[in-house]
Amino acid sequence: MLKLAIDFGTSVTKIYKIGSGIVLAEATCVTVQKDTGEIRAFGNEAKRLLGKTAEQTDVCFPVYEGEIVSERLAGALLEYFLRKVVKRGTSVEALFCVPCGYKVESREKVYRVAKAAGISRVNFAETPFLSVLGQDVPLSESNPVFAIDIGAGVTSIAAFSLDGIIAGLSMNVGGSNMDVHIIDHIADTFSLKIGSLTSEKLKNTVGSLIEDDNQSTIINGRDIKSGRPRSVSVSSADIVFPIKVYIDKIAEYAELVLKKLPAEVSAAMLKNGLYLSGGVCNIAGLAEYMSNKLQMEAHLSGDPQMAVVLGGGRAVGNPALLRRIRLE
Repeated sequence: MLKLAIDFGTSVTKIYKIGSGIVLAEATCVTVQKDTGEIRAFGNEAKRLLGKTAEQTDVCFPVYEGEIVSERLAGALLEYFLRKVVKRGTSVEALFCVPCGYKVESREKVYRVAKAAGISRVNFAETPFLSVLGQDVPLSESNPVFAIDIGAGVTSIAAFSLDGIIAGLSMNVGGSNMDVHIIDHIADTFSLKIGSLTSEKLKNTVGSLIEDDNQSTIINGRDIKSGRPRSVSVSSADIVFPIKVYIDKIAEYAELVLKKLPAEVSAAMLKNGLYLSGGVCNIAGLAEYMSNKLQMEAHLSGDPQMAVVLGGGRAVGNPALLRRIRLE
């Protein structure tokens, strides 16, 4: 039986195949014909059409803030992804990476979607465990660790050991919130209307929490007053507020989790530090910013966006480890 780890994310779906490593990273996106409901494009091809389609075509994201909002579209998209990485007729066991505290009803949706896509056996594990496994952090019963995974739609925060989660939570805050706020902020600051793709690109290229960072880039959009196309130069300082407001909220909730810990566990947290993962962690200076906020050393994965699915690959390939961390 072929074993996969699948991070079916709000923005990007990643798939790890035992024996091959990461074999897919594509947008969790489809385009749909309004009148017929027919799916016209999948993945990256669909996302490239965002903001550019005619009225009769919708660009849809079947996963929103970590929750499957359309089982039909999610199932069709997952089946499309699987066809790209699995030979037809192959029996598949998949480990799905899910947010901390993921509800039973939410897991049931993922289970139905996985079965509809042709997956034979389905397991679930929470992202905090997988994120540290993906960073090669050793897990044991006696050495608790603290992890924050900041994705596009969900942030998971947890203190845990191999025995389980000691304290943790998930919150519907992530990179997508920043993208929307950047759109509004650019409109207010420059009187320029930009789209979601431009906002995301702006965040990823000049987004920074480094004080006095002077990176800048040129973006194109529509002048709000005249309606004409216009270009402006945007610097890191111009978009620091819509980024910082959400990172500060994440830090606030991380402090709440830390305050719930027993004294001995708190001591271990201070010694071991904080492990960061998720695509948002690519923002320049984020690790240092969180370290200062929480007063502990912050460890950043070499490839933050892939840490969770890498950990999923490590878990699905180790039956004994998977039995310890999977959700029943």
